[in-house]
Amino acid sequence: MTTSDKIIDYINQNGQVTGAEILNYLGISRQALYKHFPKLLASGKIKKIGKPPKVFYSINKDLPTDSQDISLSEIEKRKIKDQFFIITPVGDRLQGVEAFTYWCDRNKLPYKKTAEEYIKTLEKYESYKKNGLISGKSKLQSSFTNTYLDEIFYLDFYSIERFGKTKLGQLLLYAKQSQNLDLMKEIIQIVKPKVDEIINKYQIDGIGFIPPTVKRERQFMKVLENGLNTNLRTISIEKASTFVNVPQKTLNRLEDRIENASKTIIVTENSTFKNILLIDDAVGSGSTLNETAKKIKEKGICKEKIIGLALTGSFKGFNVINEV
Repeated sequence: MTTSDKIIDYINQNGQVTGAEILNYLGISRQALYKHFPKLLASGKIKKIGKPPKVFYSINKDLPTDSQDISLSEIEKRKIKDQFFIITPVGDRLQGVEAFTYWCDRNKLPYKKTAEEYIKTLEKYESYKKNGLISGKSKLQSSFTNTYLDEIFYLDFYSIERFGKTKLGQLLLYAKQSQNLDLMKEIIQIVKPKVDEIINKYQIDGIGFIPPTVKRERQFMKVLENGLNTNLRTISIEKASTFVNVPQKTLNRLEDRIENASKTIIVTENSTFKNILLIDDAVGSGSTLNETAKKIKEKGICKEKIIGLALTGSFKGFNVINEV
């Protein structure tokens, strides 16, 4: 029996084990043991749970079954590799074909047929993008009597039919909920090129970030502001505290969302700008961005255009996103 076989056999008999326990069982050096782990993890035979200093290893029971057809074309593999991303119920991060086969197994779906359907669904949603941006202006105009944004863009949809949250939607949800700095930095790396592109195209000289309602030790919007490092003047926008701070995501009626934004978003900036970029993480109704733009225009601190940018937005108009 090889060392790798012994490792698998030991984990199989004992369930979740630590590296130290395997070392004691095998009686080999740490260096020798950790030569085998990368190969076993890459093969999918075992999986790692947790992160240093508390790491456990267990048998990977989520491997694809042999009865399923997992032969995918190179185009399918590439698109799935780039786009399919999930966080499992136990907090493991999976991406690409590994994530896709895991998702298919959990939903008892055939790989090949589902992959083809996923690619078609992606193409449907990607058709709304122009130069990597989704314009939400017509959706905004159909939702509100008065619109104060000159343009509004999404970088991606928050979720797509049947397959759920997009990669950016998943990253955003778990970055905020877990306050995971690595996920936040990954989001910044994804969105920064498009933010810079918008800044250059619209000659932006002032940038504003919609302040959060829910108090967290690490605020995503502040990390985003620092990480984008645009060197632009930041517009002072504050969120008023009330007896009960009510997040937009808890409000289902559009009228309630408008009232919430109108009465709790305060623009305290007094400097004047030519073109302003307002950034929010997830657009549901669009009321927060629209009401913030209204307050900026009423103060007369923007001479020309106000551009709204949501990292993610709802596909069906500006429906409620009630998770992030």
